Amino acid sequence: MPAKQIQIRGRIVLTETPLIMGIINISADSFYAGSRVLNESELLKKAEIMLRDGADILDIGAVSTRPGALLPDKTEEMTLLQPVLSTLQAHFPDAILSVDTVHSDVARMAVADYDVAMVNDISGGQIDAEMFKTIAGLKVPYVLMHMKGKPENMQQNTDYLDLKAEVFHYFSEKINQLHLLGVADIIVDPGFGFAKNLAQNYELMASLDEFQIFEKPVLVGVSRKSMIRKLLECSPEDALNGTSVLHTIAIAKGADILRVHDVKEAREVVKIMQELKIGINNKR
Repeated sequence: MPAKQIQIRGRIVLTETPLIMGIINISADSFYAGSRVLNESELLKKAEIMLRDGADILDIGAVSTRPGALLPDKTEEMTLLQPVLSTLQAHFPDAILSVDTVHSDVARMAVADYDVAMVNDISGGQIDAEMFKTIAGLKVPYVLMHMKGKPENMQQNTDYLDLKAEVFHYFSEKINQLHLLGVADIIVDPGFGFAKNLAQNYELMASLDEFQIFEKPVLVGVSRKSMIRKLLECSPEDALNGTSVLHTIAIAKGADILRVHDVKEAREVVKIMQELKIGINNKR
């Protein structure tokens, strides 16, 4: 599959080797305790380890988006984010930061005040009608995810006449809207675990290669999620092996970015898959 490209801070980044996005949660309510940082010392330690282990991007989230979670207002979110972004900017000025938010004002603040280079919006612009226009003005890459409803009710929104057709129609419409506003750097995220039941998550994973039709980088976020835990009957803490299996499948099916809790293990998956690709090409 051809490599995609993203323009980040004026530099073209190719995804010939899949990128690793490390998850840093500053919400005490996130589903996996190992992703949470509750003070500056923990933040700096986690960021340093992730960058050392090969994270290309750090995705900072101040809000839990687990099923059933209530989204706080943007003022509360900003209050949580500002000291964290300031600290990361001061200690890791070359790190590529992404902000995980559904609010356009939060996105604007993060990019304008703290040099955040990417916006990751689980709602695909559905919660804040100003998000798409804001992204167009900020001129940063935008992660466009599929979800129905909000985290608090999304798992009551898993009825689809045709899952794949509806998800693909969603992306076709949203990408067109963004293009009309002049947004070029769009990253497609199928939204594993968001308004999908167990079978639907695996149906989308089996069809992941078909997302190439959009000619956009594809981000896969399955790390330690319920699609692994429910199937294997394990806790988030015991879901790393299943995560690595799905990361391997995702890369084989064309994933360009892996959003992960465990950077070192994800980097190892990428390295093995890249070597396998070289071996296949040499055989030809």
